[in-house]
Amino acid sequence: MDWLVWVGAALSLAGLLGLIWCIVTVWKARRSAADDEALRAIVRRVVPLNMAALGLSVLGLMMVILGIFLG
Repeated sequence: MDWLVWVGAALSLAGLLGLIWCIVTVWKARRSAADDEALRAIVRRVVPLNMAALGLSVLGLMMVILGIFLG
């Protein structure tokens, strides 16, 4: 079950990179947004991607734990 651990670790890493991308995107928008409506539009676009990245990370961590228990 080593493959399950490595695949899970890769998924967790991909999710973590997605979360970092979301944080950086909103941080840049906060620094450069001229008005509140522009910032809200960017945040509305980023929130579903943030939730998907979080879900991918959780799924990867579950795969790692399952691989450790079965291995």
